[in-house]
Amino acid sequence: MLSAGRPLELLAARAYCWQYACGVPGKKNSLFALFCFFFLTSCLSSPAARTLASVLGKSKGPSLPPSFVLRGVAEYGQIDYEETVKKAKEAWKVWADIPAPKRGEIVRQIGDALRQKIKVLGSLVSLEMGKIFVEGVGEVQEYVDVCDYAVGLSRMIGGPILPSESKYVVFFCFCLWRPGHALIEQWNPVGLVGVITAFNFPVAVYGWNSAIAMICGNACLWKGAPTTSLVSVAVTRIIAKVLEDNKLPGAICSLVCGGADIGTAMARDERMDLLSFTGSTKVGKQVALMVQERFGRSLLELGGNNAIIVFEDADLNLVIPSALFASVGTAGQRCTTARRLFLHESIHDEVVAKLAKAYAQVRIGDPWDSDTLYGPLHTKEAVKMFLDAVEQAKQQGGSVVCGGKVINRPGNYVEPTIVTGLPHNAPIVHTETFAPILYVLKFKSHVTCMQLSQCFRKPKGSDCGIVNVNIPTSGAEIGGAFGGEKHTGGGRESGSDSWKLYMRRSTCTINYSKDLPLAQGIKFQ
Repeated sequence: MLSAGRPLELLAARAYCWQYACGVPGKKNSLFALFCFFFLTSCLSSPAARTLASVLGKSKGPSLPPSFVLRGVAEYGQIDYEETVKKAKEAWKVWADIPAPKRGEIVRQIGDALRQKIKVLGSLVSLEMGKIFVEGVGEVQEYVDVCDYAVGLSRMIGGPILPSESKYVVFFCFCLWRPGHALIEQWNPVGLVGVITAFNFPVAVYGWNSAIAMICGNACLWKGAPTTSLVSVAVTRIIAKVLEDNKLPGAICSLVCGGADIGTAMARDERMDLLSFTGSTKVGKQVALMVQERFGRSLLELGGNNAIIVFEDADLNLVIPSALFASVGTAGQRCTTARRLFLHESIHDEVVAKLAKAYAQVRIGDPWDSDTLYGPLHTKEAVKMFLDAVEQAKQQGGSVVCGGKVINRPGNYVEPTIVTGLPHNAPIVHTETFAPILYVLKFKSHVTCMQLSQCFRKPKGSDCGIVNVNIPTSGAEIGGAFGGEKHTGGGRESGSDSWKLYMRRSTCTINYSKDLPLAQGIKFQ
């Protein structure tokens, strides 16, 4: 939960940021330090404020983002966590009593506040996560857009009034409808929504959850990724100011900073009326079991081993840019990244050659440089995962057409990679590697891929949560429900009727009459 830090802590933090801004040369360094000085130091929660002086690291070179090391904000202990949850639950009592359209007005103001700081937040996303600046700004824009969507939704949520279908039997020969009864579907907020987000979308995923959860009448408790804590702090501060300007407790949207221990506490905490988790399938399974053990609710947005299928009559002018953006965007660190490319054998060689040529033209560099299209991986562990996957692909019969190596420059840069020659059932092909590796697979007939490509048009439908035609796998409109099936978790966020996941439904029967007809025709004398 955000609150004003102790004056001495803030003074020390501001002094440190100012010293850093004056002591380290370079326009980008100063931009970040001044951001911290004027923005972050006035907004940290009390546990985090204790150690803001440790937030900043030291740059090892003139190019800040790829070599810059952020030390992180202070992590929450159990006492801090308990205090935050308690205050969030108290704040929910206030928030839930506010009419839904008024809640929508507050969310609209949050969207406007984010819009005003969209570039500085986009810069911070780029700095901490490593994605290029335009993607960082675009991510904040997604939060803004879902706020706009939620405003309209706040005036539309409601349950139907249904005709009462209950009946009783008279003399076992005919039925009578019971008059004077109304059947109503009432939707109520669940209470406190825990939101655990991943490093790759440190703003947007929280926005999808919080904007919808808030208009539904819920309070939110957010735990962002430990490696993107500054983004979490900055976004929460913006929200808290809007709430406090409206004479509402900032704890309606609370923040906890921590690692797996805090995430585990949230999963096991019965006070979390809904837990939304975004992360790997492996961790998602653990979260699901912990939540289910207490008969809680969970919304899971996990990994994805996405595929593009290209038939022989496809327009290659659409195929090449689509496959390139879907596989290389965000350096392959999206749950919607294309990791498999199925090509009809008649066009396989041509597409591979054109795609390799397109890969060679990808501009790699500083994420803050406007000309850059491809930045670094998030961590050194991700680089190791990348190298291990490339080696496994070779061992299983694959050939590296391009890429496959670490780039010799400061930061966690790897070459975007294309691998061909693997069989469809190669283990590595069925493994999601959160890195820019595209496995190109060949098929001979429509029968091989017909079920994958056209089953969404048939009565049984597709077993995929998102099915795109003639567009890349990455990217999603907020108006549609976002999520996947099977190992992706089955959760849905953002648009359509995803709001129902953030509410609980009561079926209410009201008897307006003076009679009391009973089921099965039972009568008490």
